[in-house]
This record gives sequence, structure tokens and C-alpha cells, in this order.
Amino acid sequence: MATQPPANLPLFYNELQPLSSSLHGKYRHRSRETAPYFATAHAIPLTTDEFIHAQRHMPIVFSSGEPAVPLALTGLNEGVNVFVDEEGKPNGQIYVPAYVRRYPYLLARLQPDAQELSLCFDPSSDLVGEYKDGDALFDGDKPSEQLNTILKFCEDFEIAGQRTSAFVKELQDMDLLIDGEVSIQPAEAPQPFVYRGFRIVDEQKFRDLNGDQLRKISQNGILPLITAHLFSLSLIRDIFGRQMAQGKVPTQSVQPVPADA
Repeated sequence: MATQPPANLPLFYNELQPLSSSLHGKYRHRSRETAPYFATAHAIPLTTDEFIHAQRHMPIVFSSGEPAVPLALTGLNEGVNVFVDEEGKPNGQIYVPAYVRRYPYLLARLQPDAQELSLCFDPSSDLVGEYKDGDALFDGDKPSEQLNTILKFCEDFEIAGQRTSAFVKELQDMDLLIDGEVSIQPAEAPQPFVYRGFRIVDEQKFRDLNGDQLRKISQNGILPLITAHLFSLSLIRDIFGRQMAQGKVPTQSVQPVPADA
């Protein structure tokens, strides 16, 4: 029997199983216009490669847990995603984070001390299985063109994740991350809605960086990423407005954004 990956599974994944031609030689991958697993996700891990695209659509914040992880907010409350319907179908033109597009596949170490990553999938997903429709994952005992494409996407995602970790480390080394808080006062509400539980770049500390520090983050590519993050924060109020329009605003005035990843 194939070795199982770690049980501590990330967002969306219910199970993980290594993909192999001997066990899954007849499996096919099916595409869907809907993504139910995305419908109730309000905070999606984001890589720095995506900041420029994502900041046009949704706020980018950092998780309050360690290590800090960049997150795209699709809602301000648990279980709320203002960009898709109940089946996970986009309401319009949106940016779908690579983390969402990667599912149900994942590169994982089959043992804690393993050096190599193995391509795994979530067997509880209806996107992969012995179906009549869809693209074959194997051609005999060899990966199909479709599977090679999936593997390349997952590999690129892992590499982008390493760049993202390096970016976050730079922010923390410069002591730029602080606890975030947003207060929104709708005209008809007796009290403001206060959202906490995430981190952001401290604008004042960012402005106070000396010449050498600014030169460094300009040369290593961090400067435009910080700028994209800061510009995106204005979209928090847009998300709130969408929640109001969709009837998804909670009755309590103080609401943490549970953005730990």
C-alpha cells in the first residue's frame, strides 16, 4: 500500500493520496465551472507572483499566525466569499488565486524526512477518478500530457511559495508587519464594524525607511509588492459593501478576520 502524506492538511483538502500509474492508471481529470470548496473560503493563501493581479480585485493581508502568510480576502467573515455563488461559480470577472486552481493536487513529502516532493491528490474530490469524461492522467504507465501540465503547475507554485517565504522574512526582518484593524461605519448601523485578526505593513515605518533600505527593496523586487499590498487595502471596504448587498454582514459590530493559514 502507498505511503500516506501527513495528516495535517491545508485548506480545501480532506484527504491526500500519492498519485501513481499502478493505482490510478485509469483516472481522469475533469474540469468544472463551479468550485464548491471555494464558495465558503474567505481567506486564500497567495504567492508574491500574484500580488499585482490580485490587488486589483481583493485586499491582500498577512495571517496573524507564524509563519505569516499572504492572504487574498474574498470576504470579511468566516464562510463568506463575495466573488462566487453558493456553488463556487464566479459572479463576474475575478482573479482566482493559484492556490484555488491547484486543487485537488498538491506536492507533499510522504515522510517528514523525505527529500523529494510527490504529486498527491484529494481522493474525496469529484474532479479526479475513473470517469468516462475528462483528460486521462496516464498514458500506459507514463504521465499523460495533462498530468505533466498539472505537475508543472504544482512545481511552479512551490517555487513561488519559496519566493513568498523569502519576501515575508524580509518584511519581518525589517519589522514592517503590524496588527491590522479596520473600522467601518455604515450609515444605518448604530456601531461600527471592527475587523481584526490579520497583519499589514506599517505605512509609517515603510515611509521612514532610509535610503539604503529603500535601495535594497527596490533592487530585490520587494518595493512593488509592498505597494501592491498597501493599495489593495482600500478594497476591504468594497468587500464589506458587497457583503452588505448580499445580506452577509453579521449582527455583531466587532468581527475578527480569522485569517490564520
